[in-house]
Amino acid sequence: MKNRYKVVVNGSLEYNFGNEEISSLDTQKIAPAKFHVLKGARSFKAEILESSFHKKSYSVKINSNIYEVVISNELDLLIEEMGLSLGQAVVVNDIKAPMPGLILDVNIKEGEAVKEGDYLLVLEAMKMENTITAPRDGVVKSVSVKKGETVEKNQLLIEME
Repeated sequence: MKNRYKVVVNGSLEYNFGNEEISSLDTQKIAPAKFHVLKGARSFKAEILESSFHKKSYSVKINSNIYEVVISNELDLLIEEMGLSLGQAVVVNDIKAPMPGLILDVNIKEGEAVKEGDYLLVLEAMKMENTITAPRDGVVKSVSVKKGETVEKNQLLIEME
């Protein structure tokens, strides 16, 4: 299998490369983040100004111009072709009951700031206590249940801003 890469420059220009195109470049490292590149009869000075390994994005200075570059590898391209997304966060505003049960305790109130992982309430279901935690940092917009109340599956418990 040939490795392929998609490179998006400044959010609009898109290029596709394979191993052959990359190996045909004549590069020489002249400093930790500085390179001299020959492509055909043309010479370029390249410097990596900033890099985000997890986002696969780079700020690259070539000669005197600065470019924002995002590189997608074989796996990224396959995930994109399948119509899936990788690493995109979904903002959760509504916290619903995962199962029917009884509210044993409510640890927060409206307007309270919470951090991801904070205990919000305790739901007893099938003789087990389930602690419902905050999925993200935020502010509690409303609490729809109170201690001692019975809830159904998917019933709104807490709404966050």
